[in-house]
Amino acid sequence: MYRYGLIGNCQVSALVSQNASIDWLCLPRPDSDPVFGRILDPNGGHFSISFASGEPSLTRQYYVENTNILVTEVENKAGDRYRVTDFCPRFGQFGRVYRPISIFRLVEPLEGTPTLTVQCNPVKGWTKTTAPTIRGNSHLCWEIRGDHLRLTTNMPLTHLSEQSAFHMREKIYFALTWSSGLEDDVTQVSENFLMLTRRYWQAWVKHCNIPSQFQKEVIRSALVLKLHCYEDTGAILAALTTSLPEEPGNQRNWDYRFCWLRDSYFVLSAFHALGHFEEMEGFLKFLLGIAKRRDASDARLAPVYRLCGSLPLPERLHLEWAGFDRSVPVRSNNQAAEHIQNDVYGEMALMLAPIFFDERFYDLRTREHEELMENLGMLCATTISRADAGIWELRNHWQEHTYSNLMCWAGLERIERIRKSGFLKNLAFNVITERQRAEDAVRRAIVDGVLRNGPHDNSLDAALALSVMVRFPMNDVGLKTIDRIRKDLSADGGKGSYIYRYSRSDDFGKPYSAFIICSFWMAQALARHGRREEACQILTDLQSAANSLGLLSEHLLPQQGLQLGNFPQAYSHVGLINASFEASPPWSEVL
Repeated sequence: MYRYGLIGNCQVSALVSQNASIDWLCLPRPDSDPVFGRILDPNGGHFSISFASGEPSLTRQYYVENTNILVTEVENKAGDRYRVTDFCPRFGQFGRVYRPISIFRLVEPLEGTPTLTVQCNPVKGWTKTTAPTIRGNSHLCWEIRGDHLRLTTNMPLTHLSEQSAFHMREKIYFALTWSSGLEDDVTQVSENFLMLTRRYWQAWVKHCNIPSQFQKEVIRSALVLKLHCYEDTGAILAALTTSLPEEPGNQRNWDYRFCWLRDSYFVLSAFHALGHFEEMEGFLKFLLGIAKRRDASDARLAPVYRLCGSLPLPERLHLEWAGFDRSVPVRSNNQAAEHIQNDVYGEMALMLAPIFFDERFYDLRTREHEELMENLGMLCATTISRADAGIWELRNHWQEHTYSNLMCWAGLERIERIRKSGFLKNLAFNVITERQRAEDAVRRAIVDGVLRNGPHDNSLDAALALSVMVRFPMNDVGLKTIDRIRKDLSADGGKGSYIYRYSRSDDFGKPYSAFIICSFWMAQALARHGRREEACQILTDLQSAANSLGLLSEHLLPQQGLQLGNFPQAYSHVGLINASFEASPPWSEVL
């Protein structure tokens, strides 16, 4: 399991190891170059707090209940013990949310007199060049890519700058800030920010809808998803890491620190279930921005964008980086931005649909959003049965994919109903005809009552379980499809709780790890068909896919209990939330 916890504030995010070392931090944005990247290379930079002796220690890591504040307790054999509290400030201030590019670390002795060493060794990015240290009055500073990283503390600067051992007898505070420094007393600011941040997250959780079962798991997943929202632009990240391997020692290492339109739809569906809608409004602004930025000669949307709305190109290999567990190459940017992935238009239409069906979004029924929906409908219609890279982003072997046709159908079906309600009067195509054409395209891929990957490809694809959730009008086919997927794509010896996304060969051979969200799709689809007991069993089994903090990766090897792929993965936490809502009995049956 990945022995890391996530902290963040929707502006900055970091991974903290079970030994209280910040081993992943990119600045000034989550898709920027790393400042601390030791998770991918021993010399990639880190900010660690540890016993000076270097002896093995016992650690315990947990979140302050219903927050994104992470606590790590460390103890050595002599019984000396200390606690590190890590958080990124987030709270209301002056009528807005205060979320600076900063990390606060509070270190306090619990037992004995711990002798510690603090090492803050940032790098300048993918070059792994060590940033020279500048010493101030109560801080250290590093110049990085034309800006400044500053560490303000009440710790003796001699021990900090020389990374020498010292005896900790009182609480120590660290404020790591980008671009600006901390001028006020670090002790008072840290304690005040901690209190306000705790109150903010606990109040946010109180305003979440949650299902009657799997409540703690859903709350943690909701908090994780929130940290994948980059509020400055409204973009939603697929993950906050790059190059954590899908298969150890193989080349399936990708940069996921970007906004996939498809993933964003699924994330927003989870937020809709949770009763939080500000994320949708932020993403709408992001989507409108990239739609208006397109070349007039090309109406298509790319599958993935950087957080600023540009394309994450070109994909780069960093061969001087050792890689996580020596899995190379380490990559930045993602060539998937060049793909044609025709399902995204239907998913974006599904994302917009609540505006026209839900009266709470009356103020969003603008002509601008209607035009966006009309354009998405046209793109759905023009891409039916077209070859593409598909949901799994094949780099070669493009073909017609049933999943893409299914999403085109789902988008057009919603647009047809929205038009009947009096909206979208300027549609430039016959939506009834095109919806039927998309439905026929999906039906052409049915063999023996089961949906197949494409009309010319009889293999199975776990994504087709979503035919149940989008209400494709063949319930019997949907049920047979999920049962066949559970049987033939089982990654756990036939039990059917862990699922391969497919078993066919792709650009890098056959995948051999379970894809976590596919299992949640199975649970959600089974619950939708009234098979709640089976769905709940899958959800119970899947608890073993999370690390000790409840964080999920993209992939898992069930037999070894090995998390794989980027971490935490928004997709997986989305699946947990949506499946838990579907499988849980209503509160009226519980209270």
